[in-house]
Amino acid sequence: MGRPVWRFALAVALLVLFLPVPRQADAQSDPVCEMDRPLVIADLPWASNAFHVAVVRRIVEAGFGCGTDVREGPTLPLFNAMKAGRLDVTMEVWKTNFPDQWADAVTAGKVVELGINFDDATQGWYVPAWLVRGADAPAPDLKTVSDLPRHKDLFSDPEQRHKGRFYNCSLGWSCEAVNTRKLHAYGLHDDFTNFRPANGEALARAIGENYRRKRPFLAYYWAPTWVLGTYDLVRLEEPEHDPEIWQAMMSRRRPEQATAYPQSPVSVGVQAGLMAEAPSLVAFLRRYRTSSALISDVLAHQRLYGRTATETADWFLRERTDIWTVWVPEAVAARVLAAIG
Repeated sequence: MGRPVWRFALAVALLVLFLPVPRQADAQSDPVCEMDRPLVIADLPWASNAFHVAVVRRIVEAGFGCGTDVREGPTLPLFNAMKAGRLDVTMEVWKTNFPDQWADAVTAGKVVELGINFDDATQGWYVPAWLVRGADAPAPDLKTVSDLPRHKDLFSDPEQRHKGRFYNCSLGWSCEAVNTRKLHAYGLHDDFTNFRPANGEALARAIGENYRRKRPFLAYYWAPTWVLGTYDLVRLEEPEHDPEIWQAMMSRRRPEQATAYPQSPVSVGVQAGLMAEAPSLVAFLRRYRTSSALISDVLAHQRLYGRTATETADWFLRERTDIWTVWVPEAVAARVLAAIG
């Protein structure tokens, strides 16, 4: 009886040895996407959004094994596409730019706000830090817009020497209309020329040239941008944002009161159907969180080294694992890191 039992045990052991071992869900396994189509992402026409799109595409493709696609266009057409379910994700929803339309779509159950991408987006009037800070600062008492009239000679306009120059946005930009009204409301239209560069690149170039040559300048700008990540600028104080004053200011060509730009928390939004279709991707997008200061630094790095948004996203994913690996499960993070080397 002993030998047959021994032979049987040996046969069972050999059988177990040669049975295929199930693959574990680790970095080497192939991820199985929960969607049977590409994830469609809004490709809005500015650099910070392009960076976020590149990061999301890399994580979704390499980490979750899903395909991705992008749809280019301005804010409102892409918002309408997301509301209609033809577009899945917008990484930068600036709700303050279309508050009523966004609120109506949320109430109707067509879009979902997953969370805040960054809550420190800023707009305002900037001067170089060396002008107002430090022992040798030419204008240490320049702190608010109301201080500008007595310092107009510092910002002398080459074409109208008796006035200072204010670098506004380009004609056609919504910020140009806002800033033009502010010049009147703050009583600065007689002291400063309202200079409108041809485009956004010309505005950034003017800031850069003046900064490098240590020529004082007053300019509108916003963050996150590579400009704020590259140059040390100081935003002048304005009256605290007041929605009623803002609305009255925008309803008149020459208002008597103005207020600071509203603080703009920038959200991640999705079309409502994605919640049930791709819960794992939704969980990742819900955890996605950056800051305006971080993105300004990233965009400054991108411009300095002449990288594309995709190259910058890979650099960020390699260098800042402390930030993004908390957005996803460990296996997903491992697959992303393996994919980008």
